Amino acid sequence: MNAAGSRVKPPQEIERVFQTSLYLLIVTGFATLAGTGNLDTMSVVGVGAALVVRGWLLLIGRALAIPEKVTSYLTLIYMLVYVTDFYFLSQNFVTASVHLVLFAMVIKVFSIQRDRDYVYLTVLSFVMVLSAAILTVDSIFLAAFAVFVLLAVFCFMAFEMRRSALTATNAADIRVPPLRTKRRVVSGLERLSKSLGQASVAMLAGILAVGTILFFLLPRVTGGYLSRFAQQSDLVSGFSDTVSLGEIGRIQQSSQVVAHVKIEGDHDGGFDLRLRGTVLSVFDGQKWSTPPRYQEVATQGYQHSFNLHESFSGRGASTAVSRFATAHLPVVVAYRVLLEPIGTNVLFTIPTARSVQGNFREISTDMDQSLRDTDRDRPPAMYMGSSDVSQMTPVELDAARGEVPPDMPERYLGLAKLDPRIVRLARDVTAREKSNFGKAAAIERHLSTHYAYTLQLPSEQPADPLADFLFHRRRGHCEYFASAMVVMLRSVGIPARIVTGFHGSEFNKVTGSYIVRARDAHSWVEAYIAGAGWATFDPTPAGPAPPVNAWTRMMLYMDAAREFWREWVVNYDASHQSSLASSAMSQSRQSFDRFRMWAAERYRMMQEWARRTDSRARSNPQRARHGLMIGLALLAVLIVLPRLVQSIRISLAARNRRGSPQRAATVWYARMTRVAARRGHRKLEAQTPAEFAAAVSTPSLGDAVRRFTTHFERARYGNSAEDAERLPELLEQVKAAK
Repeated sequence: MNAAGSRVKPPQEIERVFQTSLYLLIVTGFATLAGTGNLDTMSVVGVGAALVVRGWLLLIGRALAIPEKVTSYLTLIYMLVYVTDFYFLSQNFVTASVHLVLFAMVIKVFSIQRDRDYVYLTVLSFVMVLSAAILTVDSIFLAAFAVFVLLAVFCFMAFEMRRSALTATNAADIRVPPLRTKRRVVSGLERLSKSLGQASVAMLAGILAVGTILFFLLPRVTGGYLSRFAQQSDLVSGFSDTVSLGEIGRIQQSSQVVAHVKIEGDHDGGFDLRLRGTVLSVFDGQKWSTPPRYQEVATQGYQHSFNLHESFSGRGASTAVSRFATAHLPVVVAYRVLLEPIGTNVLFTIPTARSVQGNFREISTDMDQSLRDTDRDRPPAMYMGSSDVSQMTPVELDAARGEVPPDMPERYLGLAKLDPRIVRLARDVTAREKSNFGKAAAIERHLSTHYAYTLQLPSEQPADPLADFLFHRRRGHCEYFASAMVVMLRSVGIPARIVTGFHGSEFNKVTGSYIVRARDAHSWVEAYIAGAGWATFDPTPAGPAPPVNAWTRMMLYMDAAREFWREWVVNYDASHQSSLASSAMSQSRQSFDRFRMWAAERYRMMQEWARRTDSRARSNPQRARHGLMIGLALLAVLIVLPRLVQSIRISLAARNRRGSPQRAATVWYARMTRVAARRGHRKLEAQTPAEFAAAVSTPSLGDAVRRFTTHFERARYGNSAEDAERLPELLEQVKAAK
């Protein structure tokens, strides 16, 4: 990456270190951007190939520069490409802008003409990292960003050394001399790289320490700064108001983390986690949807808490229509949901939700008891909830009797044009059952025992996918099972609906949280049992459990780091700050109280020891005098011993001139400067050995000092044992000089 036309060339070692560090900085910026997983394949392959070519040219020491006129034409042409990309290809401002940054970086890497082009490249590298921060909120970004900052510090120091060398009048004479060690000769390039690397690591540690303190202490007026910009996930298609058969099955093939759920008081992971999301009630034979319906804003209580128990009735609907089949004695659990940015405003709750609390302006509810965050500027990220997990027993549900409420919406009973065999199958399966619960349980049992679970979707969607599932394939995933049960229930007059959400999870003992993944996406059935309410049925047979091995256990620790990153960095807000401050104050008070108790105990023990010592001294004065003398002698030894050890080490180093020339030279040079100081020539701290030797004005003494200095520099900086051997003789000459 040599700038064309430079009149003065910088030293070879400095130029090599700078070019390598700049290249690594660019590669790290691009790797951080590509590591988000949101960069298209063409960009990754194209830019990656360009950087490989640039690295090869740097390795073999060749330069390739595109003419400035050509780069100007390419830039003008890409302006048209950018407009096309924004309006027709990516149709996204962030994605199109990222493509523009990558194009500018590739062009600039192969068209460096001036020194300011290096500055442009460092800025473009930072813009790539900034783009990565917009495209992801994953914890891996922290590690990539730390590496980028380390390389940026290294590169800027090398750049400043290069600039200083170019402005120096004797730049051609600047060199980094090699160093001979016991094992090998260390080149100037290695020495320079090591020194800059150590300084960069130290500066990075300081930057991260100060940055972390400022991050947690700066006042927060809102939260989720990064999550609102994160690109949305494909999971949104499975939790919208329209879901086609097969979409949930495609989601289940991914192991992407969707949420972390922590249940208060649960430390063993024995809870059967089910997160309720959207409710679908209209089926046209191919897809499920939810018609436009009345929504009301939930009642907001203290500290952004929304009481859902009072908001689920819906306008114009009776309490019986919206009632869940919960037990008379509620069993309430409290929990916290840390939701990844999956691109939906649905609030996933444990059935049956009673309240939610979070940083929401407002949330909406409807007669289906589904919850949505209506604030489009701040997608749901973290919220707390409480739910009644009690359920009526099968005996109570079977004994429930009543009529379907007359105001029951038609969408819970409506049927599309069906294959007649489905209706006959539903009647045959429920023929022996008397109660609505018995009929629902019979259909659930029939589907779960006579059909198999699979995620292998048909290559072509049949004209009637439900009939194909029931009478031909007889294999499918949760959508097919739930859809078949709802249609069969409605065929026998039982209101029913589909619920999409998540069922199943992995418990992380490190954090005490349940890890919910995309593969846990699930559909189940809620059937209305007259006299009881909406009851949950799940006709889908269990699928194969994922294998557990050493790798999966290690991934739990990585997931714990990811959860901490999401909660305490991405979603860090005023409530977290208040909680952290309260915890810090509480811990400080406890620590101060413990220290005060420890100090009081030590003071009491010291007083007790003083009383015992005084009593013994009074009873035996002679023994006390002997003890005092021994103590003073030991104290004197402790004071003198470090100096004695240091003196012995210096003496040994001075004698070991051939084994350790550098250390010996340092010792003998210190002795020489003391001799010169006694003769009236004191060495200043700012003076180099050569400058001090030149400053000695006495002729004979100056000559002796200069001879000593010449051999000292060879021994100290060239590791020359022969020159170190001569230093005692030269010191005697300095002493004898007048």
